[in-house]
Amino acid sequence: MRKNARIYIAGHRGLVGSAIVRLLNEQGYTNLLVRTHSELDLTDQRKTLEFFQTHKPDYVFLAAAKVGGIMANAQNQADFIYQNLAIASNVIHAAYTCGVKKLLNLGSACIYPKNTVQPITETQLLTSTLESTNEGYAIAKIAAIKMCRYFNEQYGTNFMSVMPANLYGVHDNFDLHSSHVLPALIRKFHLAKKTNQAQVVLFGTGQPHREFLYVDDCAHACVELMKKRHANEIGEIVNIGYGNDVKINELATMIADIVGFTCDIVWDTSKPDGVYRRLLDSSKLQSLIDWQPKISLAEGIKKTYQWYCKQNE
Repeated sequence: MRKNARIYIAGHRGLVGSAIVRLLNEQGYTNLLVRTHSELDLTDQRKTLEFFQTHKPDYVFLAAAKVGGIMANAQNQADFIYQNLAIASNVIHAAYTCGVKKLLNLGSACIYPKNTVQPITETQLLTSTLESTNEGYAIAKIAAIKMCRYFNEQYGTNFMSVMPANLYGVHDNFDLHSSHVLPALIRKFHLAKKTNQAQVVLFGTGQPHREFLYVDDCAHACVELMKKRHANEIGEIVNIGYGNDVKINELATMIADIVGFTCDIVWDTSKPDGVYRRLLDSSKLQSLIDWQPKISLAEGIKKTYQWYCKQNE
């Protein structure tokens, strides 16, 4: 990508989008296109197409999405499938219509079956049933993957799809009703420490395993793929993972130690666990670019907690 190329980052205020913007700025890219939701509603087909026709981006990072944790997904399946389908459909079609040179579509590891071989390779897509608690979100993300693939095959576009592991980091969502597990744990333990609570109650059994990737590591992989690879080299999808996972109860203990919460952790087993394990095989990515995650889980949690504290001083 030329340093003055027009690069649109959809979802630039979100976790991944903001990390991509930071990295592109650091690397000297000078023509970044960004819009807030109030400035451009990507679920509106007409306004999305008008934006692309007016600004004619050369490259697009599609990081905009409606996202949330297990309870938010389970309770709002209609919102998750509709909004994510609309965003993907509008942006991908506008990118094709307006001649975008390359698009990178951000997906999610939840696209893979609930019960499948671990670690998960890209070939496991659509080989079995999905986890029911986030099926709507997963189906929308799978549809976006297929749109990129079929536009490439029918129209010769250069649209890529990446599937990251569970992401976390600065600019994460810490809302207890809609956040993912890691930022939710940070906030719960922080609030418990501040209010001298004797215990913290957490959902599920704590036994499932999750793989966590610091968002800046994901951003580096995305930008390297955009600069150096094409869709025909990547294929339908490519995983971006940390390489190992951790039990949720071990994660909770790690976060409690970092936050400084020293009282009891109680597990509410009446709440769902979600899929038992989801560990990605990232060997395909590592064959495509020179990339390895640099930030350990403990270091990433410390960075994230420090940022959270600064925002709430």
